[in-house]
Amino acid sequence: MTAPDNTTTHFEARHRLARIAGQVQGIQRMVDEQKYCINIITQIQAARSALRAVELQILHKHMTHCVQDAFTSGSSAAAAEKVEELLRVMKKQV
Repeated sequence: MTAPDNTTTHFEARHRLARIAGQVQGIQRMVDEQKYCINIITQIQAARSALRAVELQILHKHMTHCVQDAFTSGSSAAAAEKVEELLRVMKKQV
């Protein structure tokens, strides 16, 4: 079952996020069991990469639906609001 095209990827991201949660629990077990540091770091990097992929998926859908809709609505205020939202989010990345 997939989400309709006009929705955000919340539904689609749930499965990926559940897998990432399991991955993080695995990392916690590795730490508890005092596994080799490089192996733990490798798993942390993989989890970070997986989270980034979900973030980009949601951002893409947001831009192709919410932002695009704001620009095609004819409302310059709505368009400006979406641009400011994106800028705020991007600034947090730095």
